[in-house]
Amino acid sequence: MIWLPESASTMAPRVDALFWFIVAVSVVSTILIAVLLLFFAVRYRRQPGNEVPQEGHPPNAKLLEATWTIIPLILTMVMFFWGAHVYFDIVRPPDNTLDIHVIGKQWMWHTQHPGGQGEINHLTIPLGKPIKLIMTSEDVIHDFYVPAFRVKADVVPGKYTYLWFEATKTGTFHLFCAMYCGTEHARMVGSVTVLEPQDYEAWLASKPFRSMAVQGRQLFQKLQCVTCHHPEAGNRAPILENLFGRKVLIESGNGTREVLADESYIRESILYPGRKVRAGWQAIMPSYINQVKEDELIKVIAYIKSLKSGDTPPRMEEYPAPAIDPADTKK
Repeated sequence: MIWLPESASTMAPRVDALFWFIVAVSVVSTILIAVLLLFFAVRYRRQPGNEVPQEGHPPNAKLLEATWTIIPLILTMVMFFWGAHVYFDIVRPPDNTLDIHVIGKQWMWHTQHPGGQGEINHLTIPLGKPIKLIMTSEDVIHDFYVPAFRVKADVVPGKYTYLWFEATKTGTFHLFCAMYCGTEHARMVGSVTVLEPQDYEAWLASKPFRSMAVQGRQLFQKLQCVTCHHPEAGNRAPILENLFGRKVLIESGNGTREVLADESYIRESILYPGRKVRAGWQAIMPSYINQVKEDELIKVIAYIKSLKSGDTPPRMEEYPAPAIDPADTKK
C-alpha cells in the first residue's frame, strides 16, 4: 500500500519524518486516552449501595497532574521547533539556485528558463541542482504543487512568490494547481521532468533561443528605459547596473529606509514607480502597467538582474522627459 507519494527531493524525507512523528504521537495519544477512558468507566462505575461517590485524593495526585501536563507540553514543543526548522529551510533558498520563472493563468502553467526556453504545463530541470521558482499569476490565485517534492506555494496576481527544491531522482512527476481557480481548475495539471545534468544541457541545446536577458535588453530599449536610466541622461533616474541583490534607500515619510532590490522590488518599481521612490531622486517615472505583459516583464527584470558595471546600452536617440499621470505612479 502506498501511503505517501514518491519521495524525490532533498526536502521530502524531512517533511515525511515530521509528518510520521505527528501521526505517531496522535495515534498513541488517541489509543491511550481511549483505553484509560474505558478503564475508568468500568473501574469507577456507580454500583448498588454506593449511590454517592466518596471524595478521595490519590496519594500521587500532584505527580499525575505534572506528568499529564509536562509530557504533552514536551511533545508539542518538539513538533513546533521541528516544524519551524523545516519551514525556514523550505522558504529560504540557497544562493546557488537555477532561477526559473512561472506564470499561472486560467488554466495552464507557463515556465520560462533563463536561456529563453519556454514550456507549457511542463517543467524540465536538472538532477541535483537547487531550483528556485519565481512565480506570479495573470488572473486569479493559483497554487504550484509537486507532491513528490513535498513543496507547494500560492501563485498570486500582482506580486512574486517563491518556491525552491532540489530533485534527487530522475523521472517525471505530477504537477498540480492546489487552489480552486475556476470552472476548469481540474485541467490545470502538468508534469516536472528531472534529467541528468548532461541530458539537461542537451535538452537546452536542442531548443536554441535567445536568453531572457537578451530579450529583456531589447525591451529595455524599445520601452525607452535607457532614455533616463543612463549616465548621460542628466540625472533623471538612477543607473541600474549592479542593482539586483543590493540594499537601496527609498523615501519613507519624513525619512528614508532600506529595501532589498529583488525581483519583487524591480517589478513594483516598473508598474508602480511612485510607491518606493529612490532617495535623492524625483518621482518622474511613468507607470508601465498597460505597456508590458507579464511575460515581457520577467524578461526586463532578467536583463536588469544581469546588468554589471558598464553594461548599460547606449542611448539610441534623445527623448524629452516622459510625461506622467501622477495617479499612475502612486497606485
